[in-house]
Amino acid sequence: MTSKVAMKLNVNGEAHEILAEPRELLIHALREQLDLTGPHVGCETSHCGACTIIMNGMSVKSCTLFAVQAQGAEITTIEGIGNPDDLHVLQEKFSEHHGLQCGFCTPGMITRAAVFLEENPDPTEEEIRFGMAGNICRCTGYQNIVKSILAAAADIQAAKEAAQ
Repeated sequence: MTSKVAMKLNVNGEAHEILAEPRELLIHALREQLDLTGPHVGCETSHCGACTIIMNGMSVKSCTLFAVQAQGAEITTIEGIGNPDDLHVLQEKFSEHHGLQCGFCTPGMITRAAVFLEENPDPTEEEIRFGMAGNICRCTGYQNIVKSILAAAADIQAAKEAAQ
């Protein structure tokens, strides 16, 4: 019998203490212990990106990390990016530009795009396609995802310019 490890995580701005088996994947700890079902279990091999979260400012695929590797980490899931009363600009633009269809990949797409736009606030279409290559969508054909991210980048830049 494997003993569980007590650990602390800061998820979506809230401190959590959980018990995790050393082999437990972070995606399962988030979904099953913290009831954060936005990140999805897709391929469980890191190819699809449905499980993408933000950990310590970087987009990571939570199906490739053990929960114990996230000890003390700052984690943001799609639930921490926006909410129905205060959507993140990416959530708004995905809705406006039809960047989602079935919605399965959308949480991972948005969390990856949020980090991508931090890394590259004024991207070209080609840069978006390259930067989002680790997140797969089986429904949209990507064009509207790219349009959504371009529109979000433009809005973020306009807001920054207006604040100056």
